Amino acid sequence: MAIQLTEKAAGEVKRIITEQQQTGSAPQQIYLRLRVVGGGCSGFQHKLDLDPQKNEKLDDVFEQHGVPIVIDKRSQMYLSDVTVDYHEDLNRRGFSISNPSAKTTCGCGSSFSM
Repeated sequence: MAIQLTEKAAGEVKRIITEQQQTGSAPQQIYLRLRVVGGGCSGFQHKLDLDPQKNEKLDDVFEQHGVPIVIDKRSQMYLSDVTVDYHEDLNRRGFSISNPSAKTTCGCGSSFSM
């Protein structure tokens, strides 16, 4: 499986983690969790979270640009060739997930179908 975390996204994740660790609201070891959940008008949604835990039996851990990424095995079948990016411009700010395996997306882009 090829998941791509861009350098810009990795930099923003590191910034958020460092900021939370400095305020004491995050543990020393924290992972970027990427998963797929049911919901939205098209059936599935991508979720990005910071998670201090991983399950040795259910999760796989990857690292890109110094960011540890955790993905549960069930979500992996929906995340082939996904790219996680970060945008900071006038029209768009925040993380985006581009999934070439998605057959359709809803009008607002928050959910997809396979």
